[in-house]
Amino acid sequence: MAPLLPTLHDPSALRHFDRAQLKQLADEVRSCVLDNVSRTGGHLSSNLGTVELTVALHHVFNTPHDRLVWDVGHQTYPHKILTGRRERMPSLRQIGGISGFPQRSESEYDTFGTAHSSTSISAALGMALAAKQKGEDRHAVAIIGDGAMTAGMAFEALNNAGVYDCKLLVILNDNDMSISPPVGALNRYLAQLMSGNFYAAAKNVGKSVLRAAPPLFELAKRLEQHAKGMVVPATLFEQFGFNYVGPIDGHDLDSLVPTLENLKHLHGPQFLHVVTKKGQGYKLAEADPVAYHGPTKFDPAIGLVKPATAPKQTFTQVFGHWLCDMAAQDSRLVGITPAMREGSGLVEFEQRFPERYYDVGIAEQHAVTFAAGLACEGLKPVVAIYSTFLQRGYDQMIHDVAIQKLPVVFALDRAGLVGADGATHAGAYDIAFIRCIPNMSLACPADEAECRQLLSSAFAQDHPVAVRYPRGAGAGVATPPGLEPLPFGKGELRRSGQRIAIVVFGTLLYPALKAAEALDATVLNMRWVKPLDVELLLKTVATHECIVTLEEGALMGGAGSAVIEAMQAADVQMPVLQLGLPDRFIEHGDPGKLLASIGLDAAGIEQSILERFGAGEPAGKTRPGAL
Repeated sequence: MAPLLPTLHDPSALRHFDRAQLKQLADEVRSCVLDNVSRTGGHLSSNLGTVELTVALHHVFNTPHDRLVWDVGHQTYPHKILTGRRERMPSLRQIGGISGFPQRSESEYDTFGTAHSSTSISAALGMALAAKQKGEDRHAVAIIGDGAMTAGMAFEALNNAGVYDCKLLVILNDNDMSISPPVGALNRYLAQLMSGNFYAAAKNVGKSVLRAAPPLFELAKRLEQHAKGMVVPATLFEQFGFNYVGPIDGHDLDSLVPTLENLKHLHGPQFLHVVTKKGQGYKLAEADPVAYHGPTKFDPAIGLVKPATAPKQTFTQVFGHWLCDMAAQDSRLVGITPAMREGSGLVEFEQRFPERYYDVGIAEQHAVTFAAGLACEGLKPVVAIYSTFLQRGYDQMIHDVAIQKLPVVFALDRAGLVGADGATHAGAYDIAFIRCIPNMSLACPADEAECRQLLSSAFAQDHPVAVRYPRGAGAGVATPPGLEPLPFGKGELRRSGQRIAIVVFGTLLYPALKAAEALDATVLNMRWVKPLDVELLLKTVATHECIVTLEEGALMGGAGSAVIEAMQAADVQMPVLQLGLPDRFIEHGDPGKLLASIGLDAAGIEQSILERFGAGEPAGKTRPGAL
């Protein structure tokens, strides 16, 4: 057969495809996903698992008039391929290229921008009710994974949606279980039957007839629930007000298409349960979907191979080793993660200390308050969480942890720019939103060794402390074997220079040192944003003419602001240049190139300082701050 995908420029054409063509198209889309991700890196297992579902959705629904809302969005590569972006797939997750997640600015088919989980049902309900209010005939479809369904927000949305008569379809993409025998020919028939008009009409007629005889109606209702419970997982979603259908094989177009077509013509909120397999169609990814969740470039014929030379230790690995070592020393330590065991480096901890390991699911709010409860009873919780995800637990951090001054350690991975995942995953705001909270402290290690030592410092405190560190490796500084902490709230003079002092928070210390060599500038490695080492700062200010603050975080309200506030409190007036993340969302791309693009590499730091303060002549004398 002639290839179909090269001739498809938008989904309208595939609505005329027959079933055989849809199956051929699915095979071509799967090959396209594998080919492109192997060249660019990105999410693979999740996208291979949603190919048939994506094809079926665009075949049955009139997109973009009908709204598809993808949860998380890391499974939307097939959607992008089918909606006019196939030729741009080689630019995936690169500067100037297409995003790895849905973006409203990228395509009219991306109806809702996302990347954090469990938002799809809320957004789709809003779209469905907006259509109803405006008198528009359109469907809204939320596609949500079984992991995302663990979040409270998803159930809040279900609870709200079940009371409205609107054209909302929620599809649960369940890829955490194998396709068991019930999901076969018999179950396909039952799913189509239960999604059909005859079944729905017969059920409604029966209810209206029997309602006149309450005892018979109650008996019939119980019999229906019991009989249906034998062929479907549960009636949980029907209790929310949804008509539940499934589970069906999410890779079987002969099952998906007619079931979706039936559901499209039913009234009220509908819930379809589909079972898919991560990595479907690529045996290596099927066998190890975790390893192939977000691979870098690889040869599909060979698969993932270990690098010839061992890579540098990452900050995540430093944290994982520290957690195990500290747990061995202190039995009070417990580790908590909101469904990010691998990403946050807790695999070894779970294996060694299973009774002290808690994965709470995608429930960041619960994770923080759960930690508070543990701390109330004398335990020492460590919450391993991405900086961008802690934003979801902000109220709990203030209300449940900080006000009560509970000794919870927040290990904030992915601080600063994260690269290919873009603005949705960047840890740009934690400095600003943590340092304003009373009783909270915040540390910013400059390298791997300091990361281990500052984690120990944080754990030793009797109040909440966050330690922020970036994705990937740092300067390659070897970590000490012990658990000795660094002094609480104290920085260090890293380089003595003249006239200009660069006050650095975090891993930008190393490009700052390089820039300082060219400028003969002083460099302070502050280590702590809160408490700020005011003594070291003012001592340095007294012998310099100008100050530069440097951080990989939002400038507004960040560490540089803390320096200015401290200087004002001491009635010191001096020119200050703040360098950090600008007041805009920074999109996806290589982290090094992104930092260079906003002037946070060594050359950019040097250039910004020269533009503001010039090369100048060495001060040659002590210059106290003006009072």
